[in-house]
Amino acid sequence: MSDEVTILLLAAGASTRMRGVDKLLQEVDGAALLRVMARRAAKAGRLRVVLPDGNAARAACLDGIVCDIVLLPAGSDMSASLKTGTGGLTTPVLVVLADMPEVSAHDMHLMIALSGQAPKAILRAAGQDGTPGNPVLFPAEMLPELQAIEGDKGAR
Repeated sequence: MSDEVTILLLAAGASTRMRGVDKLLQEVDGAALLRVMARRAAKAGRLRVVLPDGNAARAACLDGIVCDIVLLPAGSDMSASLKTGTGGLTTPVLVVLADMPEVSAHDMHLMIALSGQAPKAILRAAGQDGTPGNPVLFPAEMLPELQAIEGDKGAR
């Protein structure tokens, strides 16, 4: 089942709220957060990672991890990240934010398995209080809509 879904790890953000520190390079569980999240995602299925063009440190975090890397020009917004990441895909896509260390490989496997039961549904993770959140799994039929979004709102 997992080979029928592409996991899209969004890792092209500028980390501007971190005041000069790249949060994706901060250590979590003994490795850079980006590496931790990429390893988890790669365990769950086919992985595609969106990185900012020219960020060698983030690219180095992916060494040895089987994934496709797509590069996003500097200064691009979240919609551009989604468009770039989903470009050319024909499979359902599980969008995972790279700065969410509480999302496990198990969580990704579960969402992918649930998509098999409801292949045309948009599946969205939720917090313990029921607040909708990430990751989000989009059926393949939604790819044209993801390609048409604009602005820094993501896929809302």
